[in-house]
Amino acid sequence: MEDVCGTGRKTSCTTGNRTTGSSSNKAGDRPAVCSDGTEHHPEEEDDNKLSLISWNVDGLDEEEQPERARGLCSYLISHSPDVVLLQELIQPYTLFVKKHLADNYTFIEGGKEDYFIGMMLKKSRITLLDSEIVAYPTTSMMRNLLVAQVLFKGQKFCLMTSHFESCKANAGERMRQLRLVMKKMAEVPDDVTALFGGDTNLRDAEVGKVGLPGCVSDVWEQLGEPEHCRYTWDTHVNTNNDHRYNSRFRFDRLYLRRAAGDGVPQLEPDSMALIGLEKLKCGCYTSDHWGIYCTLSTQ
Repeated sequence: MEDVCGTGRKTSCTTGNRTTGSSSNKAGDRPAVCSDGTEHHPEEEDDNKLSLISWNVDGLDEEEQPERARGLCSYLISHSPDVVLLQELIQPYTLFVKKHLADNYTFIEGGKEDYFIGMMLKKSRITLLDSEIVAYPTTSMMRNLLVAQVLFKGQKFCLMTSHFESCKANAGERMRQLRLVMKKMAEVPDDVTALFGGDTNLRDAEVGKVGLPGCVSDVWEQLGEPEHCRYTWDTHVNTNNDHRYNSRFRFDRLYLRRAAGDGVPQLEPDSMALIGLEKLKCGCYTSDHWGIYCTLSTQ
């Protein structure tokens, strides 16, 4: 559920106390299958590449929630990412994903009540060392930052995800959250690679006002600003919810701070694509956001 206020949505985005849906809409127990009915095989793993999905899954939307949860699992199975960064989770949605993917992924949650953020780390590729939840002191929407210290191929990584404050009117709080995240990334030790992904709700002008530290790069920009994956929020195409006005924004972003220690491999963005562009059999998309699938190579 997104932050374009006054759109006729049945749930207001101006409060953190949002309804998470009735039990009748909990994700069902049918197996996760690909939405087009065809068999998908996980992509062959490349030891030199880290793959990542970041996605606001709109767990607060009750419409076709079980089918959309199955759609998410289908994408995760077919892409088999090393790291999954999720926003706007609720407990029924999370329990469904765990039931189908817990054998292959370690789950970390940024909360338990209402809606929250989370991470999934592929057990065969990523070793979890530690994790913490960092509070945003002035949020009015229960937003926070989830941080995980991990190992990938023996290299230290600091992974982060968040769901920044929603609504155009909350630009000030959103920029405070961006400053906090940038400070955290810049403070990571030199021998650690920091990687952030999430639904930032940021407008370009807000990023310009805050600025990024010199050591942090916007992955999409570094890849040459490819037009095919510019807009992760696009109501011109995504019809999951009724909106009074059509809009396009690059709300979902990835930020990278490379390790700088001597002899530490450098991580370089390799590719980026949007996922979730296909409608499910129920007629809905997996989420009102498109997901980001990104690969990065160690140099």
